[in-house]
Amino acid sequence: MITNKIDWGSFLARHDMTWVVKPISWDEGAFLGNGQIGAMVYAEEHRAKRNVLRFVLGHTDITARRATGSGFPPRVPIGELDLELVGHLYQPTTLRLDLWNAELRAEIMTTVGKVSLRAFVHSTRPVLCVELTTTEEERGAALRWYANPEVDPVLKNADGFNLNQYIPDTTVDKWDTNGMSFGVQRYPSGEGCVTAWKVVPDTPLTCKFLLTVRNGAGDAEVRQAQEDLATAGKLPWQELVQSHRAWWHAYYPQSFVSLPDTRLEGFYWIQMYKLASATRSDGKIIDNQGPWLAPTPWAGVWFNMNVQMSYSPVYTSGRLSIGESLVKSFREQMPNLIGNVPEAYRHDSAGLGRSCSYDLKAKVGDETGNLTWVCHNLWRHYRHSMDDELLRELLYPLLRRSVNFYLHILEEGEDGKLHLPPSVSPEYGSFKQLTVPDCHYDLALLAWGCRTLIRICERLGVQDELHSKWDDVLVRLTPLPTDPEEGFLLGKGQSLEFGHRHFSHLQAIFPLHIVSGETDEERALILRTLRHWIGKEGDLRGFSFTSAASVAAAIGLGDEALQYIRTMLHLFKPNTMYKEAGPVIESPLAGAESLHDLLLQSWGDGIRVFPAVPSEWADVVFHDLRAEGGFLVSAKRERGRTAWIRIRSLAGEPCRLRTDWEPDAPVACSKPGACRMDGSGWLTVELQQGEEAVLYPDGALPAEFDVHPLPAQPHLCGYFGGHKPWKLYGLPNR
Repeated sequence: MITNKIDWGSFLARHDMTWVVKPISWDEGAFLGNGQIGAMVYAEEHRAKRNVLRFVLGHTDITARRATGSGFPPRVPIGELDLELVGHLYQPTTLRLDLWNAELRAEIMTTVGKVSLRAFVHSTRPVLCVELTTTEEERGAALRWYANPEVDPVLKNADGFNLNQYIPDTTVDKWDTNGMSFGVQRYPSGEGCVTAWKVVPDTPLTCKFLLTVRNGAGDAEVRQAQEDLATAGKLPWQELVQSHRAWWHAYYPQSFVSLPDTRLEGFYWIQMYKLASATRSDGKIIDNQGPWLAPTPWAGVWFNMNVQMSYSPVYTSGRLSIGESLVKSFREQMPNLIGNVPEAYRHDSAGLGRSCSYDLKAKVGDETGNLTWVCHNLWRHYRHSMDDELLRELLYPLLRRSVNFYLHILEEGEDGKLHLPPSVSPEYGSFKQLTVPDCHYDLALLAWGCRTLIRICERLGVQDELHSKWDDVLVRLTPLPTDPEEGFLLGKGQSLEFGHRHFSHLQAIFPLHIVSGETDEERALILRTLRHWIGKEGDLRGFSFTSAASVAAAIGLGDEALQYIRTMLHLFKPNTMYKEAGPVIESPLAGAESLHDLLLQSWGDGIRVFPAVPSEWADVVFHDLRAEGGFLVSAKRERGRTAWIRIRSLAGEPCRLRTDWEPDAPVACSKPGACRMDGSGWLTVELQQGEEAVLYPDGALPAEFDVHPLPAQPHLCGYFGGHKPWKLYGLPNR
């Protein structure tokens, strides 16, 4: 019944990242990736290197143990591929990152000639592919690989001197054999990496270039790199291109969103591109940089916010295959999660400290809730897929162990209530090492964990001996500390004395939704907490505004949420990346989730369609977004009202939804007898697995049930990429 009129190529083309001035930093670079190999592409303004276009390489699983043996093994830089031109890069040079094809194209003017370039990291092969065409004057242009120690200091320090990051002493061996070149970097720890590349000349002025990277510095890794190159090199170039594109052309149409704000629409789709460039179902956890490592103090995986926020948009967007990388890592590392808690608790508990490498070895200190928060991500993955095997084999035992750690440290107070000892509210007073008893972050996560375990046992038909203990905790757990003026406090007696960038003391509101705003009292509490927190301006960051937007959206404040979303854009880089003391990519990804929260929310066994659409957005459309319970939801808003909703059941679960239709107004349904209004605004739709229903206000039959992009604002197309502030307002000659 729904007609799909999306021309994906032309739709995404309006959001391609574009550069009319050459990018000269990580903040402006064009990024390519396949979940393992990444490249950030940009140039240099130093006059000694104005002839260089850099492909700064990254590989998500290359780490190095520190010489001292202390701390986790961090990610390390691996070098770069440089296009060295005969002349200097000059104007007009243009670059375009084609989202639909996940491919960078550049027309580079130099002071002597011209170079055309096409590049992509192959979607299913571990190979960076570059096609180069030059004019006669640029015949001497060449792509050259440099190991990290060999990179010129002018280039290596272009994004700042690397004072915080561990860089191992590295030896480099290079050789050529059978038409291939190899470079092996070895670290004192015995770790290292292999880079192999191959130039395939076509004509005197054209060539193809293939490069691969492997973790490890042994003979086996050299052989594997050689095989990767040889296999890719045997394929006709066009076959490489088409097989690369095929993956992306299947990826994007899993769901569709079109907004009346072209800039935000473009931002959203770049995040969808970024997700699949950062990891894949069989890849590593999305760490703080993804495959685009740059100078940073955070060359690892952080769990007091970063990982959880990075994965937040995969659920509603229905891109659950991306979320499988998180699921896989926690399946594989259960022994290390158990080893993170004190030995006395390892028989029944597990935990996760703040930061670690991909092995998830991070001892639990005074920040105790991180594993439980990850379990909330896994719960969302389950609820959007309704995969009972995930529930039984991973989430149930993991969440049970995570909650058990809390049970070991709970203390009964003189008031008969259960209390938690002092712990950290993440990011508040970090340098002061501030701890607070009955911390909101931990109380909220513990309450959510107990409720969810009870629900899991009901689902799986499990009689768990701890059921009565979870019930007791929910009855006797001390209430979340509040203040009449501030709303929720960080913990017992702890007000916000200064700005707090993290939303750790709003955890019960978002993302847990155990305080939902369904009553006037709760709504007032949420609003009071939000306004007091965001009013403390001293330490606000990008992720402060993504979470503020989601909190506002949870209580239907679409206009306020949009203010926060537009503010966050000003804190992001021109290429939609994010940086504080170093690159951290979670905030823009969480920004995509904030946009979801305006359009579709599903929590508390209810689906909310257009729950917080800003008043200025008269028209909005989305298709096949996912909701908890395993539902695909499509909907269109026209002239400020919901025109129609289509819901398809993938699992046969109960369905309750509401939108802006009047609570008692009759609703037409394509499946007769399937829909019932209960008078409170909630609509029950009875669907078996595989069935769908289209709903619309009775007597207001839409002219057509079609899904197509909204008209674009032309001056905001191609907004991201290079820094182009004039696009925000348009140019008068356009």
